[in-house]
Amino acid sequence: MADLSKIKEQLDELTLVEAAELVSLLEEAWGVSAAAPVMMGAVAAGGGEAAVAVEQTEFDLVLEDVGAQKIKVIKAVREVNPSLGLKEAKDVVESAPTSVLSGVQKEEAEAAGKILEEAGAKVAIK
Repeated sequence: MADLSKIKEQLDELTLVEAAELVSLLEEAWGVSAAAPVMMGAVAAGGGEAAVAVEQTEFDLVLEDVGAQKIKVIKAVREVNPSLGLKEAKDVVESAPTSVLSGVQKEEAEAAGKILEEAGAKVAIK
C-alpha cells in the first residue's frame, strides 16, 4: 500500500497551477470529473408539474486571451488573485484560456473581469 502521509506532503508542495494540472490529468486518466454535481431544477411539491430553476450563485472568471499587453495582464492577474505569486500568475497568463477565479460571486467576477479587460485581456464569466 502507498505511504499516504508521503503523498499528502508531496501534494502540499504543489502550486495552484500544478494542482489544477494534476486534477486534469487524473480526470482524463480515470474518466471522472472533480466538479461538484449541479442540480439544474427541482420538482415542485404541488403535483410535480412545475419545475423550479436553481439560480447560479458561483461563477468562474476565465482569461480567454491575453492581448498585446502581457506584462500588464500578469500584474492584473496578481491584483485580482493575490494568492498567486509572480511565477504562478505568469503561468496562468501563458496557459490562456484558463480560469483566474473560481466559485466567486457574480459581482466579484465582474469587478475582476473589468480590471483584466483594462489591462488588455479578454475574459468571460461562466
